[in-house]
Amino acid sequence: MFKKLVAIEPVSLIPSAQEELKKYAEEVVLYEDIPGNDDEIVRRIGDGDGVLVSYTSQIGKHVLKQCPNVRYVGMCCSLYSEASANVDIAYAREHGIQVLGIRDYGDRGVVEYVLYQLVRILHGFDFPMWQEEPLELTNLPVGIVGLGVSGTMVAEALQMMGAKVSYYSRTRKPEKEAAGMEYLPLNELLEKSQVVITCLNKNVILLHEEQFEHLGNKKILMNTSIGTASDRDALAKWLECGDNLYCCDTEAAIGDERGELIGRENVICMRTSVGRTKQAFELLSKKVLDNIRAYLGE
Repeated sequence: MFKKLVAIEPVSLIPSAQEELKKYAEEVVLYEDIPGNDDEIVRRIGDGDGVLVSYTSQIGKHVLKQCPNVRYVGMCCSLYSEASANVDIAYAREHGIQVLGIRDYGDRGVVEYVLYQLVRILHGFDFPMWQEEPLELTNLPVGIVGLGVSGTMVAEALQMMGAKVSYYSRTRKPEKEAAGMEYLPLNELLEKSQVVITCLNKNVILLHEEQFEHLGNKKILMNTSIGTASDRDALAKWLECGDNLYCCDTEAAIGDERGELIGRENVICMRTSVGRTKQAFELLSKKVLDNIRAYLGE
């Protein structure tokens, strides 16, 4: 059992999960706003030995050095790799602090968003029709960049609707190729696809000026990655052609800190994370609690 378990910011746990935390700690402190800086994070953790963090704050070496009682950090957000994590996992490991994260809890909302947005554009529902006549997804050439869990779910959903799906991934997926998905090198995929959907991990940027040249015009680019998947200036240049469409859920997915691209007519941003649903929060909560129980040996 923890002596003091601190959620340094909102961590999206459902009420029953927040209540269950009391089983695993003598004291539970849940903060409802995002800390403004490292000093505030250190103050919030105090003498806590367990910490919960979402994706909106960083727990780096500077913080952990000043919180010597910490022995566990639970990431209530996606942990794909040590390099992309918002916790300094290497420092934590060197100092006997275990860091556990979760993943694959909001993917169904992403799939629903992709289908909704494409149907809306292709049919002209509540949106200027992409071509002169309404189009089905049937036989639409769609390229998926990144065939992890969410990318695979998106690809399979589109394939079920009749789209011609190809993919690019750092590893080949023979079982998906056997099911009818074609593997293509990145630049070739960009050239052959009318719709390209990026499903990449955090901090992975694959689309630069060369890739946008291969993508060409009269295309739809949809980003469902955690963060941007494109070089900002290369994306801006590609968007100068008004026949191109860029779709995403959050402002962060555009990767434009100056906020200049989101106002363009050919940028469709939902301004909300499509994976943050009631069901996703329930699954997130279960996985966070499972990690705590695993750490405590329960």
